[in-house]
Amino acid sequence: MKIGLTYDLRSWYIDRGYSMEDTAEFDKQETVDALGDSLRKMGYETEMIGNAFQLIESLVNGKKWDLVFNIAEGLYGDGRESVIPAILDQYKIPYVFSGPVIMGLSLNKHLTKVIVGAAGVPVSPGFLVSKIEDLDNCKLEYPLFVKPVSEGTGKGITEKSLVRSHTELKKMVEWILERFNQPALVEEYLPGREFTVGITGSGEEAVAIGGMEVICANNLPYSVEVKENYEQYCQYKPLDKEIEGECKKAALDAWKALSAVDAGRVDLKANRNGRICFIEANPLAGLNPIHSDLPILARLYGIDYQTLMESIMRSAIKRHNL
Repeated sequence: MKIGLTYDLRSWYIDRGYSMEDTAEFDKQETVDALGDSLRKMGYETEMIGNAFQLIESLVNGKKWDLVFNIAEGLYGDGRESVIPAILDQYKIPYVFSGPVIMGLSLNKHLTKVIVGAAGVPVSPGFLVSKIEDLDNCKLEYPLFVKPVSEGTGKGITEKSLVRSHTELKKMVEWILERFNQPALVEEYLPGREFTVGITGSGEEAVAIGGMEVICANNLPYSVEVKENYEQYCQYKPLDKEIEGECKKAALDAWKALSAVDAGRVDLKANRNGRICFIEANPLAGLNPIHSDLPILARLYGIDYQTLMESIMRSAIKRHNL
């Protein structure tokens, strides 16, 4: 079986003038190499395709693959993670991980919460601010937490994201509307412990392989800067036994509500009463074998990188009947 790999290589974009912030979600060569090595260990023939531009060029030249392993985050717009799955759908080429609808939905934290909350998973009260006048309707209880509605890797999250007054709220929302050119999601702040749970599989066969508590030094928010320097700022601990069941259930219920497939992560946080609430889902989780959250939490439960990759491939191959 011939497997193509689609990915956004950070250096490719940096060489073309994009900023470090523009490319914060993109992968390093070591991640791509690790994926290729893992797939070859499983006996697959692999081809490095690259990003959406390179995929289009390859398709125009008549190239085909039996399956595409897609980790490309995309560059522009709130449907950027949907671009490669949508292209592959048009060419009837199967791929690993969720399709364009789920990718687009999950990137929008507001819409994701609507669906997950409707499925019975606890979520923090919040609302979407598309223009500054929308704040006149804010009836939430302070403190609040403010973030861009469609960013990943902690982009747009700073120490100023936690606001305690209308003045602070207005200033943070104005910054997000201008800086990211997208709505701001305003939520009642969840002051409790923070967790992320890893999922593999699809539908009723999905399982929570484990999770970890994320403890940031000095109560720093889990921002892009903190994530990129996690060894300096963060401590990761396996889920405590008394909280493990609740975390895994919330994560699995959210995963199934979104119809996400193959593998990913669900982020959770406890509210002021200690109840576990859904924050967001990542159906396109990072797969750097050393530094990405999903492989890290898998290691905490005795699951090495190769085993994790094999479980992802089993799910995709069964789902596509290959």
